[in-house]
Amino acid sequence: MAITQVGPVPTRLSASRCKSHGIRAARRSGQSILAVLALALLIGTSCPAKAASPDGQVTWAGTISLASSWFDPAEASGIITPYMVYYALHDAMVKPMPGNLFAPNLAESWSLSDDGLIYEFILRKEVKFHNGETITADDVKFSFERYRGAAGKALKGRVAAVETPDPLHVVFRLKEPWPDFMTFYTSATGAAWVVPKKYVEQVGEDGFKKAPIGAGPYKFVTYIPGVELTLEAFDQYWRKSPSVRRIVFRTIPDEATRLVALKRGEVDIAYGLRGELAEELQRTKGLTTKAIVVDVPFWLYFPDQWDAKSPWHDQRVRLAASLAIDREAINQAQALGHARVTGSIIPDTFAYYWAPPAPVFDRAKAKELLVAAGYPQGFDAGDSSSHGVLADCGEAVINNLRAVGIRARLRPLERAAFFKGYAEKGLKNIIQGASGAFGNAATRLEAFVAKGGAYVYGTYPDIDALFREQAVDLDAKKREATLHKIQQLLHERVVFAHLWQFAGISGIGPRVGESGLGLIAGHPFSTPYEDVTLKGK
Repeated sequence: MAITQVGPVPTRLSASRCKSHGIRAARRSGQSILAVLALALLIGTSCPAKAASPDGQVTWAGTISLASSWFDPAEASGIITPYMVYYALHDAMVKPMPGNLFAPNLAESWSLSDDGLIYEFILRKEVKFHNGETITADDVKFSFERYRGAAGKALKGRVAAVETPDPLHVVFRLKEPWPDFMTFYTSATGAAWVVPKKYVEQVGEDGFKKAPIGAGPYKFVTYIPGVELTLEAFDQYWRKSPSVRRIVFRTIPDEATRLVALKRGEVDIAYGLRGELAEELQRTKGLTTKAIVVDVPFWLYFPDQWDAKSPWHDQRVRLAASLAIDREAINQAQALGHARVTGSIIPDTFAYYWAPPAPVFDRAKAKELLVAAGYPQGFDAGDSSSHGVLADCGEAVINNLRAVGIRARLRPLERAAFFKGYAEKGLKNIIQGASGAFGNAATRLEAFVAKGGAYVYGTYPDIDALFREQAVDLDAKKREATLHKIQQLLHERVVFAHLWQFAGISGIGPRVGESGLGLIAGHPFSTPYEDVTLKGK
């Protein structure tokens, strides 16, 4: 009989021993993270609790255009925004939930073989898709194989085979032991989010985006491209029937208009209120302010630092840019002081995070470094590309850079164009980057630092060698030391200039009971949606 564990999976754990379905899963104590993350058998309820029928509607006002690509987890882009929709429409084998970043969902349990090569998942019985079809191992395998999003190559390249011995069992055979399999499969990619094989094959890829069917707490009703998505409660959701009958995601790009809509009762929750508007929200009777520090660091990236002809090739210039930024002033002005200045592109909640020295604001030192680097009058730094929604922060940073002689121009781009340009290596000079993707330090480095990463413009050979080394190291302490060394080198070389770890400020209307904001650690949205309530319901 297997040992079971209920509750959150810690990030640093002592070794445990377990045996499940004839597969031994004991490992040495030095391999604690690999052992427990993969071996833990996390048992949840198999039937939804009895509850009153869903009632009412909750409407969210979002900051960016709703994309149909967010309906399909196979296209997960390595950013957090699509998960706003995934958590409603779909369900995953394992996913972050309140109190547990590796919570069992469609998978009732999982185990790992003693040699670290075989992961076996057991599915919950009789869990349904929205069309009434039962979820089986074939759907899980199909969803993994069709995944084509961020970090897909890193994940699939390490899997030798996926087997489905019966409808409730899925077996992943790895080419070699890999300590990050569970993190990549369940957090850093969308491969563990399960879609119905028969339906996708019947309607095709385009048809699926037009009328998506999933296994989440809400089912698709209507979609106005870029503007509004309406979903209705799925009463048969395995975890529990949602409390709210209908949820609506509405795009309102203008921040002031979002606040007006909240005040008028046209929406119930408004995301992304900053500065003076956030202060106005705090003063408005009947509205609630919710500020959450989320796992979304912001940074400046210097993609031309590998070009010997570029000013950014000189480490002193990159350090000057970092010293020029008055992060605390920007934090107070934009996030009312709620954001955290950590100095890293990796969230401080992630496993293997290394805490660098706190960033310093020193305008005089920045000017000295520019003089030493041969730029006593500063230089024309060209465009600084930014996600358009974040232009206010970008403008503040540009003003700081200009104050020391780094003359950059803000280039705000629409979300899709920004991430397309970033991933296709089409942006130059300065990029204001950010990421809220789930994972750990290794997954963040894979996407933004290591050779072949989705958003990597250049690399350093010694850092690449260290990254390859940690990827196969089953000794947790040695692996942590290696990942810390990589982060230390990034800090010393000023590959990035950290801005802050973002604090999202949202407004909540008077009808809302439980908003869902902050229930999942580090998550910026109102999830899980089945936990959202209206007052008196």
